[in-house]
Amino acid sequence: MNSKRATIRATGAAALSVATAALLAASPALAQDSTTFTFLHVNDFDRMEGSGDRGGYARLAAILADEESRSDNVFMVHGGDSISPCLLCGFDQGAHHFDLMNQLGVDFYALGNHEFDFGPDVAEERVAEADFPVVNSNVVRGGELLDGTVESATIDVDGFTVGILGLTTPSTADIASPEDAEFLPILDVTADTASALREDGADLVVAIAHTGVSEDMSLINQHAVDLILGGHDHFLFTYWDDSTAFVEADEQANYVVAVDVTMTRDEDGSVEWEPAFRIIDSADFEPDADMAAAVQTYEDQLSDQLDVDIGTTATELDSRRSFVRSRETTFGNLVADAIRDAVDADVAITNGGGIRGDTTYAAGTVLTRRDIQTELPFGNTTVKLEVTGADIVEALEIGVGTVEEGQGRFPQVSGLSFTYDPSAEPGNRVVEVMVDGEPIDRDATYSLATNNFMADGGDAYTVFVDAPRIIDPLAAQFMAAQVTDYIAEMGEVAPEVEGRISTVD
Repeated sequence: MNSKRATIRATGAAALSVATAALLAASPALAQDSTTFTFLHVNDFDRMEGSGDRGGYARLAAILADEESRSDNVFMVHGGDSISPCLLCGFDQGAHHFDLMNQLGVDFYALGNHEFDFGPDVAEERVAEADFPVVNSNVVRGGELLDGTVESATIDVDGFTVGILGLTTPSTADIASPEDAEFLPILDVTADTASALREDGADLVVAIAHTGVSEDMSLINQHAVDLILGGHDHFLFTYWDDSTAFVEADEQANYVVAVDVTMTRDEDGSVEWEPAFRIIDSADFEPDADMAAAVQTYEDQLSDQLDVDIGTTATELDSRRSFVRSRETTFGNLVADAIRDAVDADVAITNGGGIRGDTTYAAGTVLTRRDIQTELPFGNTTVKLEVTGADIVEALEIGVGTVEEGQGRFPQVSGLSFTYDPSAEPGNRVVEVMVDGEPIDRDATYSLATNNFMADGGDAYTVFVDAPRIIDPLAAQFMAAQVTDYIAEMGEVAPEVEGRISTVD
């Protein structure tokens, strides 16, 4: 990363421990009437190697080098979600990503929900490894900011001061495993932190916000910050209403959004600013050789264990993100069947958001351990619960209650089928549930296979929290291993979309 004319300073509880010496060594430039600088933004980036002709660290490094060759003031911003989910993340809890981000030269990072998939202790371990400020304004533990993070940071460039704050969606409490970490309300935190930054002289306030689309709109309409660098929804999007700007950069560094910020100081001392957006397609760049070599080092660590054939699929397997979160899929059926078989349960329910490959496998494909680990990267285990028919119906209501939002709680099932009405009010959508071809008995007891994340109330499946454990997490086996063993034992699998999930006409 080129030496910047600007000074970056981290503020808050851990400022001195996270601001790098190289950044703090720079001296602020003399004040000017105007300046232009660039935020280079990525988010939701957990695949170090990219996919096909796009994404990955090596192409991102080439993009950053190209930008820095034309400007001294380019700031690399990451909107979160790198600790998980990914293939190697299941082994090192995202440590390789922080090493690669250090090599890349990230300037600012905000915590995503996936930073808490392995619990807050792991999140703090990764933050401690960062050579850049992890800006976190709303995640606390024991009343204090998550250890190692900073509440805010500032950039001093050509006499203009830019304040940076970081936000993590409070829905992390439901969709990850944050344990005792708490997520303060984002609008209140944003108002207070932005006000404090402006009182300390910030001419522009930027939020790195790993937040959902409805939260994004609330932040935009609040107008407490000037620019929002977003994440979480995997959108490729730019927006400017002459007051607040917002961008999000797809995922995996497939595309990078550059925000060129022009700031002007009027004679009366007031500051005006304007953004210009550039969407950079990583497919237009050759991978940086040094970064490609660093990525390959980690790839090599996986090959011996994962590049092993386990069986063949006779039908197409579909794990596309939008499908596993909205309908019955062949891959969802395979996973649900495998975990139900592994623990000999009556029925199985697993969340579509736990299936992460976002791809299809053609009929005749030879599946490998790597394929299954890629699809099920979280390290979840399969627990067996004792539940009532009423509990199952409630769980399915939870699963389809936000189907229009594409959330990960959507259920993939085995041993049962159900019909729901997506136009009905959430909580009253499930029309019919069948088990073994018979209407479910709400008063009867069934054994249920699910993953430990859902059993602990993850993805809002609170109905499972107090259910008796037949196989508890301490005795449970990894889902990925069970699916691998299921395919290996079968030799050939042939799941079909067979009407397990249907909607009313």
